[in-house]
Amino acid sequence: MSSLFVVSITKVFTVTQRNPNETISAVMNEIQLHKIDLNLLVVFEALMVESSVAGAAVKLNKTPSAVSHALARLRDQVGDPLMVKVGGKMQASPFALQLIDDVRPILNSIKRVLRLPEPFDPASTARTFRIACPISATVLSTVMNNVQLAAPKINIDWLQTPTEVYAAVSEGHIDLEHLGGERRLPDGLDWAEMPPMEFISFIRNGHPAIADWGEEAWYRHGHIKVASVATDIRSPVDEVAPKPGTERRIAARISEFSAVGPLVAESDLIVTLPPVVMASVMETYGLVPLRPLMRMDPFHVRFFWSSRMANDPALVWIREIVLDAYRVAHEDATALVTARLGEETMA
Repeated sequence: MSSLFVVSITKVFTVTQRNPNETISAVMNEIQLHKIDLNLLVVFEALMVESSVAGAAVKLNKTPSAVSHALARLRDQVGDPLMVKVGGKMQASPFALQLIDDVRPILNSIKRVLRLPEPFDPASTARTFRIACPISATVLSTVMNNVQLAAPKINIDWLQTPTEVYAAVSEGHIDLEHLGGERRLPDGLDWAEMPPMEFISFIRNGHPAIADWGEEAWYRHGHIKVASVATDIRSPVDEVAPKPGTERRIAARISEFSAVGPLVAESDLIVTLPPVVMASVMETYGLVPLRPLMRMDPFHVRFFWSSRMANDPALVWIREIVLDAYRVAHEDATALVTARLGEETMA
């Protein structure tokens, strides 16, 4: 409860009552605020409007018994009858007439403070969203096309994952983060689980390893490692303990996924990445997918965001666009690469 409401409620319960003989002041230290039920004030206002228990019950969608019970509790709190039945109608006491003038502004203030945010209007909003996600050309283009169509004034900054990623997200420096691994997320973050990733090896068309894909080829040719994520989360390819003589030789470490396609297409290097990252690259550069030589467990993937900002309408909107684009891209990419793997097997 904000200080504004506490001050207002204090005012309500310090209204002076007058009768011919004395003035009674409800001193605040006799009122235990933590025991005050604001619903009693709602019932009181309804009774003052309707002038009957039955009418207030209908207005509040309560039983007459519940309204009568609430009135009795409020009478005990303030030490005044408030409303008395006279000639079939409830009539307000002098104190109740004073009290209602203070209660109505309080209730209106509470309604205003608790009112849900106005609906987000993408078409009229100028805002920049900060998203940290490996750049899959399909996901990026789908998101940007959808955003520009619905919200031409909105910008997106596509960022690399920082070292202190969890703090950056929880503090609102990043609106949406994509990260893999089994690690438990710290408090203050919400997340959505994505389909797990399978890792596939890719080489150029005409690569000498196509004819003799096996442990010897895996060892002989150099590999590309993409290190775009600044955290210590390791690729499942790195986690597999290789057999003696089959260790990967990392010939090139690069920081951008966008460089993978041309580098693989123009060399005898091997890269092992998920289809969602490589499907469009495979098509563009005519790459050949091959099953990796080690068994890897599915790699769990999540998008996560700050719990504090979870209900921000604009962030809900952009999350839905990015997550939907990612799910569709993942499904389509997996189907395409799997089909090509089948073709290679048949060949």
